[in-house]
Amino acid sequence: MNTVVTIGRQFGSAGREIGEKVAEYFGIKYYDKELLTRAAKESGFCEEMIQNHDERPTNSFLYNLVMDTYSFGYNSSSFVDVPISHKVFLAQFDTIKKIADEGPCVIVGRCADYALADRDNVIDLFILGNEDVKIKRIMEKYNLSENKARDMMIKKDKQRQSYYNYYSSKKWGRADSYDLCINSSILGEEGTVKLIIQYIEDFEKKNYKHKA
Repeated sequence: MNTVVTIGRQFGSAGREIGEKVAEYFGIKYYDKELLTRAAKESGFCEEMIQNHDERPTNSFLYNLVMDTYSFGYNSSSFVDVPISHKVFLAQFDTIKKIADEGPCVIVGRCADYALADRDNVIDLFILGNEDVKIKRIMEKYNLSENKARDMMIKKDKQRQSYYNYYSSKKWGRADSYDLCINSSILGEEGTVKLIIQYIEDFEKKNYKHKA
């Protein structure tokens, strides 16, 4: 297998669980936003930028990343003026690319589809769900009342949407932003996993034939 799978998801749609099961089936690595954050910090990029965001990066590794990120006409001092949130995003952006370079995997959230837009071995999925099913799942998972679960769902999806729409040139949750959008409430978690596995396998066959 040579495919990287990115998954955008509505809160409560079981996107994370579905992603984990797809990764498990193919025996490939699975990354969620916490792992990406940790990976970015371990690279020395994110953490240094957070601690020294008002200083010019002197470390040559950091300097090269900055130079790669910005086109000619910018210098490292201009990077100091970039808000800390942008620096964290760029750290994750870089980490996503490195993770994809290491081999096939499933990456959930964090604009991974946008970070890997120039690659032809990537499948971009979006998992959505019916509101009643999502609310029930959130209620059970977080032990919340129906109203609190609904509020949490709306808040989380607004955060994801604004983050994605801000950093990406595409629109969160819109069909033409992805290769495949699936309502997990229709087939259920297991059925959705099966559908995605079939889609990936067919994608691999098509790519293999094309290269042959």
